[in-house]
Amino acid sequence: MSELKIGTGVPMPMDARDDRRHPPVPTVARLVEELGFESLWVPDLIIGDGTPTLEAALTLAAAAAVTERVGLGFSVLTLPLRPAAWVATQIATLQVLSGDRVLLGVGSGGFPGSPFWQAVGVPSRERGARTDATLRALPGLLAGEPTEPVPGAPPLTLAPPTPMPPVLVGGNSPVAMRRAVEYGDWFPSLISPDDLRPAVARLRELADERGVPAPTVTVGGHLILGNDEQARSTRDSFVRVLIETHGMPPERAARIPMTASSPAELAEVFAAYEEAGADRIVTAPDNGDHETGLRTMMEARALLG
Repeated sequence: MSELKIGTGVPMPMDARDDRRHPPVPTVARLVEELGFESLWVPDLIIGDGTPTLEAALTLAAAAAVTERVGLGFSVLTLPLRPAAWVATQIATLQVLSGDRVLLGVGSGGFPGSPFWQAVGVPSRERGARTDATLRALPGLLAGEPTEPVPGAPPLTLAPPTPMPPVLVGGNSPVAMRRAVEYGDWFPSLISPDDLRPAVARLRELADERGVPAPTVTVGGHLILGNDEQARSTRDSFVRVLIETHGMPPERAARIPMTASSPAELAEVFAAYEEAGADRIVTAPDNGDHETGLRTMMEARALLG
């Protein structure tokens, strides 16, 4: 029987007053849990250029208030934007509110050239060092032990102590993979099964070199359902962004979207990722009715056995 976990995301509202295309977060969270998803994920994409988004920790707190079982994940929290002490306080609070259901996806990117980075006064060149410093401090801070949030700072003792959540390091780069081996698990995105397979093999080699267990692998992706004109247009637009914005070669970009016209086809997509080494897939429908798409995802998961 397949052990593949399936998580999904919260759609970001284009207009806070429009709950027709984008229902309120509590409504989505309850539906995701009722349908049987393993986890619910919220991105941390505050860019500051007018792109609609919601603050990740507050959004997960709203989801925690109306659910009991589903995991609550950051996909991913941009650590350099926040002081380590504040990150620890947010995570500890979410652990208490949710009953220890947090899945801590982390990253060091998050559009480092964006107006938001400039507004909060964080130099993009320091993002790697800030990320590592926070990851080193978090276990002690959450455990309620006297801990320096950054080297040389006065030690903090936070209470109440809470369990350290699983850490999933986002990013496809060698640096992200090494960080995943050191601090937890791996959370690549925008990657096809064909490209995931050798990356997972390399991840396991890195773990063997350090003498630690191989990290689990959670894959983040974009899902496009159907084969009508609207679905094809959505796919073409997404592939074009990968080529023009992310600089991907066209042949690689074309393999990235998860596309399917039926639950059976989507089950084949999920199975390909699982065979390539994925332990969890986190995705959400980019087109069509959101609830219908979520139900299709769960039907596909059921077909895996």
